[in-house]
Amino acid sequence: MPQIIDDKSEHCIPFILERLEAHREKYANRSEPPPPFFLGLNGVQGAGKTTLVSTLCNTLQSPPYSLPTVVLSIDDLYLPYSAQVVLAKSHPLNPLVQHRGQPSTHDLALGAAVFSALQSRQQTKIPVYDKSQFNGQGDRTDEASWETVNKPGEKPIELVVFEGWSVGFRALNNDELEWKWAEAREWENDGAAETQLAKHRLQDLMFVNEALRGYDMLTDSLDAFVHIDAEDTKFVYDWRLQQEAALRASKGVGMTDEQVINFVNGYYPAYELYTPILRKGIFESGDKGRQLRLVVGQDRRVKSIESI
Repeated sequence: MPQIIDDKSEHCIPFILERLEAHREKYANRSEPPPPFFLGLNGVQGAGKTTLVSTLCNTLQSPPYSLPTVVLSIDDLYLPYSAQVVLAKSHPLNPLVQHRGQPSTHDLALGAAVFSALQSRQQTKIPVYDKSQFNGQGDRTDEASWETVNKPGEKPIELVVFEGWSVGFRALNNDELEWKWAEAREWENDGAAETQLAKHRLQDLMFVNEALRGYDMLTDSLDAFVHIDAEDTKFVYDWRLQQEAALRASKGVGMTDEQVINFVNGYYPAYELYTPILRKGIFESGDKGRQLRLVVGQDRRVKSIESI
């Protein structure tokens, strides 16, 4: 696997500090301190998001910034195993919900409760999901093991990083979704392009899209957003293959190449549907400068930067 040299934080940290300062200025004339700053971070799988999150947190928690920071992954909001089984059985013909990943497979009530507690600086437990449970189906860990922040006597959290592959996705209206699906089927039938979107029934895509509307309450809570985009989203296939090959080499376990491709196929329809929304911007059109888009090449290095 090629070495990844992180060159993204040098672009992100000035952006975060600038937006944080603007956030604080909004509350400058109020008696109470400003609520914590919520940063959304979306990255195509394998593009270096985990490395970036780690670098950002280590840097911003250290002097001279010394910002009390917590990371919440959207993966840690997945439904517990028992609820995921119920969802899958209630929609047996929809392959998109037979396993965790797509919108509808997260516990939005839990997400809203964690966001609300952090916003009001209450003592908050940060959920953790163990993807290895139930032969890789995953399950929520025991709440007793969750990290607790905003404890009495501790500095309250000032920066919340909400990260994940689907953070910031916005639902399409039904007509637009149907048009994209029909276009994908036409491309595939004509041999012009192979798409994962065309391989799914429209009603199954509609179900996931409708569920995505419920995620707006989380997205609307974000103060700023960083999107690690790829020049070609199909790079995700090579990146995941490289990651699993490295895992097999180092630990002797990992998915086969065929399993990796099937795994990515399950996520790819969402990239086809919702990446254009991220590229356009997830905030209101009149609210400029709150989103930073970093476009990376196949080597995961930043090729271009856009403020949206």
